[in-house]
Amino acid sequence: MDDPIYEREYAAKGFSAVAGVDEVGRGPLAGPVVCAAVIMPLGEEERIAGVDDSKKLSAKKREKLAEEIKKVARAYAIAEVDEGTIDEMNILQATRLGMKRAVEALTLPADMVLTDGNMTLDISAPQKSIIKGDALVYSIGAASILAKVYRDKLMAEKAKEYPEYGFDRNAGYGTAEHIAAIKEVGICKLHRKTFVKNFWDGKERPSPANT
Repeated sequence: MDDPIYEREYAAKGFSAVAGVDEVGRGPLAGPVVCAAVIMPLGEEERIAGVDDSKKLSAKKREKLAEEIKKVARAYAIAEVDEGTIDEMNILQATRLGMKRAVEALTLPADMVLTDGNMTLDISAPQKSIIKGDALVYSIGAASILAKVYRDKLMAEKAKEYPEYGFDRNAGYGTAEHIAAIKEVGICKLHRKTFVKNFWDGKERPSPANT
């Protein structure tokens, strides 16, 4: 999948800056949804081997690829949408907002945007959604890697403030350990209240003194 076939097809049609966009974190009980947009170079000498859907890669491999992607990308941007906004507008709309923010933050404006899944964004550039795009499209795969590495590091940092939930191990997803902690100590400010209502009794954990 590390061959920019789709990007070259659009380049042949006259598009000079094709961006791939993906998200990480639609399913967790806590933390933001993170979206990334990436415009990769199409030259053979700058191609990165091993780019794929981030979920198929080990953490070590993702981190190595993320550094390579940042070095060679013509432009990239990462955007977060926090848990409060997710609760307010729902995860689908929050993901659309995050993708829009990432695209609009690119220092090189995209003239074509390829998104993973079935997602229509409120942007001015032409766009196309591709089912399983993170496993099929080079730049979407690159975006999925950047978003995943960024979010995992963010949640590992949050684990230092909220050690009960194991965010460094579960990244906010609903593991048995995580759900048990919610039932025992309540939720923290990182939790999505609309996601935990089936097993949350309304108790809230006090925030750390330094937050």
